[in-house]
Amino acid sequence: MNASKSAYKRLGRNKIQETGYAGNINRIHHDNFKAQAMTNTSTISAAAKAPPPKAENKKRFILLFLPILISIVILLLPVPAGLEPYAWHFFAVFVGVIVGLIFEPLPGAVIGLTGVVVIALFSQWLLFSPAEMADPKFKLAGQSFQWAVSGFSNSTVWLIFGAFMFAAGYDKTQFGRRLALILVKYLGRRSLTLGYAITFADLLLAPFTPSNTARSGGTIYPIIANLPPLYGSLPNDPSSRKIGSYLMWVAISAACITSSMFLSALAPNLLALALVKSIIGFEISWGMWFLAFLPLGVLLILTMPLLAYWFYPPEVKVNDEVPKWAAAELEKLGKLSRNEILLLLFVCSALLMWIFAAAWIEPAMAALLVIILMLWTGVLNWNDIVSNKPAWNTFAWFATLVALADGLARVGFIAWLGKEGAALLHGFDPQVSAVMLLVAFYLLHYLFASTTAHTTALLPATLTIAASIPGINMPVFCLMMVTSLGVMGIITPYGTGPSPIYYGSGYLPTKDYWRMGTIFGAIFLCSLMLISYPWMVLMF
Repeated sequence: MNASKSAYKRLGRNKIQETGYAGNINRIHHDNFKAQAMTNTSTISAAAKAPPPKAENKKRFILLFLPILISIVILLLPVPAGLEPYAWHFFAVFVGVIVGLIFEPLPGAVIGLTGVVVIALFSQWLLFSPAEMADPKFKLAGQSFQWAVSGFSNSTVWLIFGAFMFAAGYDKTQFGRRLALILVKYLGRRSLTLGYAITFADLLLAPFTPSNTARSGGTIYPIIANLPPLYGSLPNDPSSRKIGSYLMWVAISAACITSSMFLSALAPNLLALALVKSIIGFEISWGMWFLAFLPLGVLLILTMPLLAYWFYPPEVKVNDEVPKWAAAELEKLGKLSRNEILLLLFVCSALLMWIFAAAWIEPAMAALLVIILMLWTGVLNWNDIVSNKPAWNTFAWFATLVALADGLARVGFIAWLGKEGAALLHGFDPQVSAVMLLVAFYLLHYLFASTTAHTTALLPATLTIAASIPGINMPVFCLMMVTSLGVMGIITPYGTGPSPIYYGSGYLPTKDYWRMGTIFGAIFLCSLMLISYPWMVLMF
């Protein structure tokens, strides 16, 4: 169990570094010597228990070879009846990519790009039908390349990139930190209201931050990690239950709720949007998404800190030091700067365009317009754009996944899968079938350490099966599926980007995390079925 915990801590540190916010988190430890000492002790202990380099190299080789092996095994299996051989071959490579995304022997962008390049190089056996190949006007090389780069022209991919630039503006101007500190200053005296302050801080940042790792792990966590020691609550210590455990659980729960509440609060949400449009032909706007989850979102935001207070109560209820600390930090920030004011105007303008002007300006173009304005006014500079590794990494990663998902539909695999899946559910009431698919989609997240991998692997198949069953309200089903992506991240210590960060904080022991994940996962799933589903049926 200790080895597992150490692994999650290392994963948490990697997640932080991938978002480019490691500097913020490192600053915590200058303000908190005790937490630093205990963290360093834990790190040294983990390093001492780490396997030797040869064992690590062997493990890495196995993980590198595993996706290839699985693809080869599928290629050697007989082609299912009703499916073209080239579609089965494409599926074999696609599964290899998904396995690579799950185990991550290499960065996700490298895995995705490898899959696209392999399919493009062998497109006459993997991508194009015999009829297309027989057409004398068909240009194999040109069509292969056009498909390979098709994801990079997808508007959703550019919207993700634009939202990452908004997050960079929040970080550079420190406007996000200011918002969180203001809430802590006025709500931080009591443990319960401090939980609400953390939740509201995430809520304010969520519409403009498409990475919950960047938002929660890079902005919220560096602030709240300073708070428990003010109560005498230290990581990896019995005193952690004084308040640290409660605050960390509230923070990760808030990140999951807001990730479902806003289309632009989680990068896989935008990928799901593209998949729904490609497979079902149903377009989900920012406003439609927000309206669909609004009743449940408001209810969870208002009750989650209280639920955590009941199920995982802090030992310390009141402390006057936290508001004083937040006030001192706000004094260091000074008055609202010119760039903070401009950033606020720009992101509000983008939000208004996403909600009310989608018919006149593509949301991705609205995001690019705001980026240009930030560059011209000095809120960001060009170096901020080109050096934003998380943005470019996600851009490349999602572009390849969009192309692969589109290819799966192009070769006819999705249509075949829908037909076969519908046959399996034949005889069930359409509403029962829809609920079964939704619950299965939610619970299968236990198998994934990435919401992106989960979305890419399961959403196309689930949507196709549902579309093949007469009587299922597909707009409602699509909205239920996509809005579940954020809240399902609560169920495991690896379920979503910031999960390993909070798990590795020293305040959430393994048994506590799994117990609370089960409780809150069940609450979120039941709430989706009992509140969101009837609301969406009424509205859509």
